[in-house]
Amino acid sequence: MTEEARERLETERRQTLGRLADLTDDFDAVVAASRDTNADDEHDPEGATIAFERSQVQAVVRQVRKHLDEVDAALRRLDQGTYGICERCGEPIGEGRLEARPAARTCITCASGR
Repeated sequence: MTEEARERLETERRQTLGRLADLTDDFDAVVAASRDTNADDEHDPEGATIAFERSQVQAVVRQVRKHLDEVDAALRRLDQGTYGICERCGEPIGEGRLEARPAARTCITCASGR
């Protein structure tokens, strides 16, 4: 399981880094577009759209960075021998859950709040 888990987490990490790079490019494009206009965010209807797009991309970037942190934490747990053990109840996390969410910290029972 350890090698499979590491492979899954490394794949998840690569995909997340790719997504982060794409989002960074998107953000840079939005910022460049706002620089190329004389939009006054407060008074120009297009300015509000640009500000909204910039805000949306920033929010997604934060989410993706948080996910990357979670994947890195899962890799550390793997190295420490605690990967796949629920942080709340101490029981094993089901293989299906780890396949769907490689960085899962809790079993499905604890995650659902039961």
